[in-house]
Amino acid sequence: MGTWATGPFGNDFAQDWAEDLHESNDLYFIGDTLDNVLSPDNADYLEAPFGAEGLAAVETLLRLEGRGGVEDDDSAAIDEWVDIVKDKYKPRADLLDKAGRALDLILSARSELFELWQDSEHFEAWRASVEDQKARLRGK
Repeated sequence: MGTWATGPFGNDFAQDWAEDLHESNDLYFIGDTLDNVLSPDNADYLEAPFGAEGLAAVETLLRLEGRGGVEDDDSAAIDEWVDIVKDKYKPRADLLDKAGRALDLILSARSELFELWQDSEHFEAWRASVEDQKARLRGK
């Protein structure tokens, strides 16, 4: 996986996910992504691609809620999509609940993404980024 930043869109998986999101004009793709993260198939061990896509999905929901993080070149494709659909779609409570559970799994020892970042000198910055998503999800 090509990774250049600790934020939710600073990797190849998230950028590919953002391209796929542009083919969607509703929240189904986001829900499907969160369902993949939380699938029983991933209960024992969440592989990095699913974790990276999950972080992108959560951040997209947060942006739809008006609680998005930093807007930059990495988030440009998502920000464009959000601008197009924000008046039509508001995240449902079940999606926000799934987002919280996905973040908990991604931050657990059962997450390959967690393991990969843990072995990096940028682990604390990555973890702080995910914890920031959790705080924004809770409305803080």
